[in-house]
Amino acid sequence: MPGSRTRKSWRPRAVATALALCAVLAGCSGGDGSSSAGGKVVLRYTWWGNPDRAARTQEAVDLFEKENPGIEVQTSFSGYDAYKQKLATQAAGGDAPDVMQLDYRMIDQYASGGVLMDFAKQQGTLDTGEFDKGLLATGKVDGKQYAIPQARGTETVVYDTEQWKATGVPLPRDGWTWSEWADAMRALAEKTGKPGATDPGQSEDAFEVWLRGQGKALYTKDRKLGFTADDLARWWTFTDKLRREGAVSSAEQTTQIDGTVENTPLGRGTATADTNWDAPSSGFLALIPDGVTLAPMPSGEDGTPGQYFKPSMFMGVAADTSNPKESVRLVDFMLNDPEAAKILGATRGIPVNETLRDAIAPGLKDFDRTVYDFQASLEGRLDAPPQAPPSGDSALQTTFQRDYDQVSYERMSPREAAENYITEAKAELRS
Repeated sequence: MPGSRTRKSWRPRAVATALALCAVLAGCSGGDGSSSAGGKVVLRYTWWGNPDRAARTQEAVDLFEKENPGIEVQTSFSGYDAYKQKLATQAAGGDAPDVMQLDYRMIDQYASGGVLMDFAKQQGTLDTGEFDKGLLATGKVDGKQYAIPQARGTETVVYDTEQWKATGVPLPRDGWTWSEWADAMRALAEKTGKPGATDPGQSEDAFEVWLRGQGKALYTKDRKLGFTADDLARWWTFTDKLRREGAVSSAEQTTQIDGTVENTPLGRGTATADTNWDAPSSGFLALIPDGVTLAPMPSGEDGTPGQYFKPSMFMGVAADTSNPKESVRLVDFMLNDPEAAKILGATRGIPVNETLRDAIAPGLKDFDRTVYDFQASLEGRLDAPPQAPPSGDSALQTTFQRDYDQVSYERMSPREAAENYITEAKAELRS
């Protein structure tokens, strides 16, 4: 799962065109990525993440190779933005890795582009019996299972524990509203002389939480916008007012965000709090020596929660892999093997396999334990996750951020920017 802001999205229509051309000219073969070497099946497995996730993933892969001596797994990883761009290029060239990590917003894009394999083609190789059915359904497109959730996460208000406590401002509480959050950010700014939090106006993720608290959704079941220009104008008016007051980060601070915790205002020490996903918030520990605390996202003014458990990321298999059975076997191992679960911990979030989730709990420590306890505190209180966003949403995240930048730099009013976004979003979703 990326952080609360995802950047530099690829253009889906261009990639779709390249995919179609690839299919005509070359049949989109897997190239040399699924070859056999020295009698072994060779699989390519790629993901995004930080060095800690990479080290744990490699350890789990080493165990898989030990238990499956006929399979060699070639691994690679990078930061999210670089990963997204590279995967788009590979997909367009018909050279997608055999096994790949996917974000929620990639599934419809790659499934409709013919990049992903329907897991039904390898029935019996993957066991999903212990997976939450609602989470599992988020990996489906048109009734077909193109992606398998690897772990679950949820968005959170993450804050510098000691700094917030030192101000005397009341700490976040369960059920607090967006108005109460705003009042807290104003109070933190007054006490510390710096913004209380990152401006959430730039984040489609934060907007979705706010929108769900109004009883609405980003997208309808038929993959159209689930909100209006009025809704978005209200959100941006709310956040822009806080920016003008100095309660949230300035435009200059906000536009430095690049998908890493290091370049958030909280990570740079220029704010006390941030909105981010729970597991990736572990990155703040290297930047804030006294530690951070995870708190629930604000609710609607009537108490309606907007927060939900989301698959933090998925695993998918290339439609054109030369070794589908072995690829799915790797997916099954990473999601269902007890020893792999112990190694991976909560580095991608809490496992979706409910039996493994309970089994690893006693051994979790440090921030893994923090994430587990935070999610446990929300158990049974959140609505089911929405279906995967439609093709075009990945590009619309960039549009969302760009249009809000126009607001924060005071080049457009919230209403003008909202109407501009709605026009572009409708055009993107029709393409």
